[in-house]
Amino acid sequence: MATISSSLLSLTLLFLCVSSSSSSVVVRYGRKVGGRTEIKDVKTNEEVQNLGRFCVKKFNEQEKEKGNSVVSFSEVVEAQRQVVSGIKYYLKIAAAEDGVAKRFDAVVVVKPWVRSKEMVTFAPSTS
Repeated sequence: MATISSSLLSLTLLFLCVSSSSSSVVVRYGRKVGGRTEIKDVKTNEEVQNLGRFCVKKFNEQEKEKGNSVVSFSEVVEAQRQVVSGIKYYLKIAAAEDGVAKRFDAVVVVKPWVRSKEMVTFAPSTS
């Protein structure tokens, strides 16, 4: 009887360990692994500002092909980063379109080990 309850306890503990380790969200040091992190020094962060310029340039290349008007980069006003298979940046960009100040949301993925940058989305901001 003691052997059965001991085995049952061992199996229960094993099950709890396996099920808790397969959770999709792991919290370490107060942050979710893979979660978005706010970038605090956006206006002085040269890398973030260059990514904003990159996104506007790529967007303008696409719009010129369609015969649409282009936008002029002003600055990145908000940014977040997320570690994925690379670093995904979520940018809020201030720009002007036909002389009118607007905000755009852009997502760009950077893979430094292969020297790759890819703009995923660029659209007028909804907020």
